[in-house]
Amino acid sequence: MRDIEMEAEIFFASHRPVALQRALSYAGEDGFVASMPQLIHARTNAAYDNILWNTWFNSNSEENVVTTPQGNHVIVAIHGGGIYASPERFKKLYYASTDHRSEHGYTGQFAGKISEQEARDVLEGRLPDGTEVPVYPFEEFKQGIADLPIRYGVILDYELARQSLSGYIEFDVLKDDPNMIVRTGGVAANAAYLDKFRDRHNTQLMGHWHAYNRINPDQPQTSTLFLAGNQGGHGTDVDDFDPASRTQREDGYHSETGLGGGSDMGGLARYVAVARRDVSTDVRYLDFGV
Repeated sequence: MRDIEMEAEIFFASHRPVALQRALSYAGEDGFVASMPQLIHARTNAAYDNILWNTWFNSNSEENVVTTPQGNHVIVAIHGGGIYASPERFKKLYYASTDHRSEHGYTGQFAGKISEQEARDVLEGRLPDGTEVPVYPFEEFKQGIADLPIRYGVILDYELARQSLSGYIEFDVLKDDPNMIVRTGGVAANAAYLDKFRDRHNTQLMGHWHAYNRINPDQPQTSTLFLAGNQGGHGTDVDDFDPASRTQREDGYHSETGLGGGSDMGGLARYVAVARRDVSTDVRYLDFGV
């Protein structure tokens, strides 16, 4: 009898399409590249000395700013791979014209532009790779969805998302924050993660970031979500230093800036991919009597 287990691997590269391609190849047809809710779930259930708590990660989750046919601005969050689910789509962004009129280049805030067709399709859960995913209104999602699939979407009103605080925020506020609830996979998952995060070093605040107060919502665009964390808690809380004097080392990969999105579309990348593996045929699971 075959003994199948899900096995995770980290993929890091200085060029994002390379890291994503390696992660997708490892995951194969039966696996996945971890979305933000999946990273959050894994962290919540991991020991604090696990590498997942002690370095930063990209997620296979994105937030799309689009306009509905009725003229309303909304955020369509897609977990598990959306418009930018492939290395080729990132390359299309990177190699696009830098002219501000380019349909496929960067926005002024370094999010990725998307076409009007991509924007219309993602509202209905239709993705460029041919996949169709369920898309839930935020109020329904907040009430709880049983048996969420690996890939799904949530539609959040832009004004509600914009009013969300961005910066170092108190945990009680974050537990009811619409962006956090969508990003982490629901009310219960959000609360469990925030409790685990807070208890690591008895911190008072956590970094939570968005760009909705400084972008043009009329421009269809996508940003992906990142999960920070090298040190975490004590020594990196905003109360421990003057935010205006933070260096790149303190504010970048070497401090706990929490969770966010808005411009994370290029540069270095670190993904977690999960694949099905036959334990009975793999040497790493054998007992060597040590």
